[in-house]
Amino acid sequence: MSDAQIWDVLIAGAGPAGSELAWQLGKAGAKVLLVDSLSDLQRHAFSSAALPLSAVERYGFPDHVVAARWDRWELIGPDQSRRHWQGQSCLGAVLDFGALRCWMARRAVAAGVELGLGWRAELPSSEASDWIETTLRGPSGAQRLIRSRYVVDATGQSRCLIGDPEEPLVSGAGVEWLVRVDPKVWQRWSSRLAFALGSRWVPQGYGWVFPMRPGELKVGVCRLKDSSRQQPPLHRLLQSLLTRLEIEPLEVLDRHGGLIRSSIERREVHQRGRLMALGDAVSTANLLGGEGIRHALASAAVLAPLLQQALQGDDRGLARYPVLLRRQLGWRWSLSGRLARRTWLGLRGRRADARLQRLLAGLEASASAEALSALLFEYRFERYGLKAIPYLLGWR
Repeated sequence: MSDAQIWDVLIAGAGPAGSELAWQLGKAGAKVLLVDSLSDLQRHAFSSAALPLSAVERYGFPDHVVAARWDRWELIGPDQSRRHWQGQSCLGAVLDFGALRCWMARRAVAAGVELGLGWRAELPSSEASDWIETTLRGPSGAQRLIRSRYVVDATGQSRCLIGDPEEPLVSGAGVEWLVRVDPKVWQRWSSRLAFALGSRWVPQGYGWVFPMRPGELKVGVCRLKDSSRQQPPLHRLLQSLLTRLEIEPLEVLDRHGGLIRSSIERREVHQRGRLMALGDAVSTANLLGGEGIRHALASAAVLAPLLQQALQGDDRGLARYPVLLRRQLGWRWSLSGRLARRTWLGLRGRRADARLQRLLAGLEASASAEALSALLFEYRFERYGLKAIPYLLGWR
């Protein structure tokens, strides 16, 4: 890692957004430095990482980052009811998030990107007409000053460089365990995405059970933060979920947790001079299902060509970045955020459970597994809008 040269782009954060952008720029011949505060990208691998098959194929994820494939849905609740939807073929995959991050970083390095692990970027200390200087702090207090033509904040919800927006952020938290279970228990949950819904399962949130490699399950709970009421500890809700679903771990292989903080309208600053932001730093994580990977990759796809043009001397396109990203995510994405806030924060009692019960019964009667995937992953509310949206908004 050279302090003397001026890099084209310094990217802080080697998650999906940062590594994807680094790869795109590296392929185009840019001199890119990609850093991450983690010394091992396998650590702190908190992400449900469930994707539709179309996304797995679109981004060319290799088999070794795919922990399991699924072809059915199971929605549990709001009482003990269990509803199932069986697809006609594979519907999607659950990724090994740590393996995904490592593969994406290695791919960027193969494209000529320099990778620095264990280095935390701090607010740019100075900016000249054609470069910006950023402080990196590394192991044992090491410090470097890096000059680059542009800096990209890909540090996720922490927004270490770009800072929090003026628009209030909706916050959520989750915990997840990777557990080893008896083969018969694993078989019961294999090939499906299962969600536990309702205030008697996870008030103001939801729980999930996802299959991983044979003999392993990913079990978690998450919820939105409600400062107006006391909320039970997440680890207690996770323990209850395991007990009620009769999942007795033989071994807990990993415990991890994470935060999601996102604005609903996405009006935050995407650029300050030569500092850009992408991924969760500009609220691309979707609150309805807590999903961020696909949307983070989309933000990198939008920003990459704009930065390439800027490096060639035409930076006028950078001003269009927020508009182009909003267009890429689409109006359904914005609607899903509003529905998420109303739905999850309101899921805290009998009346909310009754609305949810009617919604799930309607979906069970009319939706196929493929249509349910379109509803939950592509936000195709218009297919069930006249029935689903009134329930979600609390009108019925």
